[in-house]
Amino acid sequence: MFATATRSMRRLGALLFSALALLPAGAADLTKIEQRWLQGAAPVLEFARQHKLPLDIIVQPNPLPGVAPLALAYIKGRCKLVLSMRGNPEAQATLERIEPELLDAALEMMAAHELGHCRRYVDGAWHGLPAGFSAPDASVVSPELRATYLGMRAARREEGYADLVGLAWIEQRRPREYARLYAWLRAERERDLLPGSHHDTLAWLDLSRSGVARGADSIFGAAQPMWTAGLAVED
Repeated sequence: MFATATRSMRRLGALLFSALALLPAGAADLTKIEQRWLQGAAPVLEFARQHKLPLDIIVQPNPLPGVAPLALAYIKGRCKLVLSMRGNPEAQATLERIEPELLDAALEMMAAHELGHCRRYVDGAWHGLPAGFSAPDASVVSPELRATYLGMRAARREEGYADLVGLAWIEQRRPREYARLYAWLRAERERDLLPGSHHDTLAWLDLSRSGVARGADSIFGAAQPMWTAGLAVED
């Protein structure tokens, strides 16, 4: 029992070290909450390193009100996992909405969600549609709102894909916790929901209640068929 615990602690330490290695020089002075998020995300960050995804970690040093604690940007061919947690009450509030025994799994799922965004950027598919699909008809929207409407639809599709990648991670790595993590994610999406908004991914969550794609070769390959199926019913 003690030897097993020691091996687990060593593995966790190695994963966290790999996560910290992605930080820019001089940025290792992290707050406790930043360390907690990175500790939970460490297995996903190690996965990204092993699969040679161009991922860096950016820690915002100053408060940015209203910004998501964890987000992804794409700059000059590299994905940037951005932690905006200083002076951001949502960073702690998010953790408090998760059952303690599910915390690490939920942080992994959120990090895998961002990795889904990274994959789409790297593949040159961001805001793109698969063959057979076309952009929605925006003729019913006034000309001055048309670009905003289409951008919101495109962002929602990307969020739907990323949610499926996060769920695929849980299905492949923590299958016993899938139902509970699915329920948590759905509750997050339904909280303060504005139907049709950027984070209204319920069309895809409706399809993934029982799983995403068991036996797929990767979390990205698992997400793709169900994401495509959701495109047909997202309205």
